[in-house]
Amino acid sequence: MTKIGLEIHCQLTKLKSKLFCSCKANYREFEPNINICPICMGLPGSLPRLNQKAVEKATLIAMALNCSTPEKIVFFRKNYFYPDLPKNFQITQLNIYGDTSVGGAGVLMVGDKKIRITRIQLEEDPGRLIYEGSSEKNLITLVDYNRAGTPLVEIVTEPDFENPKEVREFLNILSNLLENLDVSEPSLEGAMRADANVSIEGGNKVEIKNIGSFHDLEKAVHFEITRQQSLHSRDIPIVQETRHWDDKRKITISSRSKEEDLDYRYFLEGDIPAIIIEYKIKEKLKKKCLKVLVPKKRDTSQNIIFLHRLQMYFHLINFIPICLKNLILKTMQKRLPILSPRI
Repeated sequence: MTKIGLEIHCQLTKLKSKLFCSCKANYREFEPNINICPICMGLPGSLPRLNQKAVEKATLIAMALNCSTPEKIVFFRKNYFYPDLPKNFQITQLNIYGDTSVGGAGVLMVGDKKIRITRIQLEEDPGRLIYEGSSEKNLITLVDYNRAGTPLVEIVTEPDFENPKEVREFLNILSNLLENLDVSEPSLEGAMRADANVSIEGGNKVEIKNIGSFHDLEKAVHFEITRQQSLHSRDIPIVQETRHWDDKRKITISSRSKEEDLDYRYFLEGDIPAIIIEYKIKEKLKKKCLKVLVPKKRDTSQNIIFLHRLQMYFHLINFIPICLKNLILKTMQKRLPILSPRI
């Protein structure tokens, strides 16, 4: 039996500023290392100031995914050393003292299948590593910190997926949901990224990172399942590790041993007190969630029925030229963009 879980990172691209400072959230319009300040670079003496709108949008996502939303949320420091992390720690969330992340257990339906959400946490995005060079001999690594501190929501699922197709369907549904909520633009480069945890019966969990698109994620998961099944059939142990997706060779390659929570030495972020989400704010977000989601569902079903009837009509009336049929269908899809399939 194959088990697949996801860790989806969604940037809150609709916000104007970063999570803990006033630098712009839209880092894509800047030259490298321009959209930075002492706070997002972690310089001594700088103190973070939480973006209230980021908390509200993250809570809205949690509500849309039927997650529990606690009255109080807290932040932690996740300590690790990597070139794209200027502070040498990331401000994130962790349910170590009860449900203190922005979202708890939830669920999203993919067809008739229920995909369980473990938690949703609000955190800052690290910087970007840029690799240049045509071969390993002249390969260099550059760091752009413009993205550091960008508001990010991490959605962690239970290992409820059984094949790559279900993973792709889930991500398409989630991507559409985020667009409808007006919290993110998943089509932007790097705005929505996903890591996969894959295991087969009798083997350890393997995490796959460095995946650039939903299409590549589907390929990476398929390759990793095949690799693990091959090892298991030859009685070779499956090591618990983190592997990277090599887009050129279309394979996963070993990167490092898989870390546990203890390896990151989590502790409470002392510069950000516990945040109380007031009842009236939650009620306001619930109304917005219903207002956005319910009409979309109704419109989708009505649009699909209308398009099917239109296609039947074209089928029956044979004297309408093919070019005219296609022209009308394209016009209808422009007016009803929700009918256009996601590529």
